[in-house]
Amino acid sequence: MHTLTGHGHWINTMSLNTDYVLRTGAFDHTCKTITDLEEAKAKAYERYMAVKGKGHEILATGSDDLTVMLWDPREKKELAKMTGHGKLVNVVSFSPDGRFLASASFDKNLKLWTQTGKYLATYRGHVGEVYQLCWSSDSRMLVSGSRDSTMKIWDTKTKKMREELPGHADDVYSMDWAPDGQRLASGSKDRMLKIWRNN
Repeated sequence: MHTLTGHGHWINTMSLNTDYVLRTGAFDHTCKTITDLEEAKAKAYERYMAVKGKGHEILATGSDDLTVMLWDPREKKELAKMTGHGKLVNVVSFSPDGRFLASASFDKNLKLWTQTGKYLATYRGHVGEVYQLCWSSDSRMLVSGSRDSTMKIWDTKTKKMREELPGHADDVYSMDWAPDGQRLASGSKDRMLKIWRNN
């Protein structure tokens, strides 16, 4: 269709503001069971439209050029260019409600932005490069995994670390939160998969 240009180096990661609702469809963190197919389709479309808003979907990208960029992919248009990371940006991810964007970097920090690219906060605490991050389904918490073998849970309201999850013996590369918010899974270079319970 077309090419989006603007980054000065490799692009490592991308995220749509509708990623979460596209992945979960009609089901949200309230875990209401929907058995009727037409009702489920209507609920999924309603959730999608609520997150997308009045405009087009927003695409976020992170690069080795230390920047995060926001795009309107249909219009080939750059919406914002965010700076502040000191090393390459490894992962970007929109919150499930589409209101926030988190970025993680080899500078050991995470940054929180609005969906329009306004800087909100920096989360510091890891002593190694941050490889991955994942949102809770209610968009209230963010978990990060690092080369320092730990995961850290951050509260997006207070902008502080809520809990540290040590337990892996090596780099934490992947994680995912269950839609009901009760469990968190993590995978590590130590060849272990761990399931955590959210208290």
